[in-house]
Amino acid sequence: MQINWQKTPLLPAIAQDHETNEVLMLAYMNEEAFNLTLSSGYAHYFSRSKQRIWKKGESSNHTQEVKDVLLDCDADTLVLKIKQNGVACHTGTKSCFFTSVMQNKRVLEQEINTDAVYGVVDTLYHTILERKNSNDTQKSWTKKLLNDKELMLSKIREEADEVCVAINEESDEQVIYESADLLYHTLVGLGYRDISPDRVKQELARRFGMSGIVEKESRL
Repeated sequence: MQINWQKTPLLPAIAQDHETNEVLMLAYMNEEAFNLTLSSGYAHYFSRSKQRIWKKGESSNHTQEVKDVLLDCDADTLVLKIKQNGVACHTGTKSCFFTSVMQNKRVLEQEINTDAVYGVVDTLYHTILERKNSNDTQKSWTKKLLNDKELMLSKIREEADEVCVAINEESDEQVIYESADLLYHTLVGLGYRDISPDRVKQELARRFGMSGIVEKESRL
């Protein structure tokens, strides 16, 4: 049975422990990711948030060695039988499925602190997404911003202005402080739009080596 990539260009791919059959995570594959997985022996996926191919473990080294790939009867879903090196979830939990809906609580504990692995920006962004998708009624500034678009936008403008003032007339420490505030509120804005900061990094990489004047002219 062959995959019709024209009909289904993005397939769900379930990663399952090849020994215990425990389901560890769900991601998506396009044809390029599928072929890279088969040729390399390691799981590659297409990130819908980052809009690019990524090798599982490219940052954390928590790779997935592929032992087998199974295709379902409709040829539109994949199961990867894998050996997980490290943990499957970016939160440091063995499986991405660690919250019980019926019990309304976490049922798996974090095994590895991944903050240093992914960096503070990615960690903060994922924390913002967790706040966005949480039904927790506890007071959260992030949740308040996400629920009030006008407040969120006004804070981004306010923090940008404070960075300008700090750069113009205040200490280095104040510039750093205000820049951190601006970065946080900008990440909330990205979270509101479900735009991964990785896509901003990709845009900066695209511009690297291109002068600012040339880059601006390319947008005209």
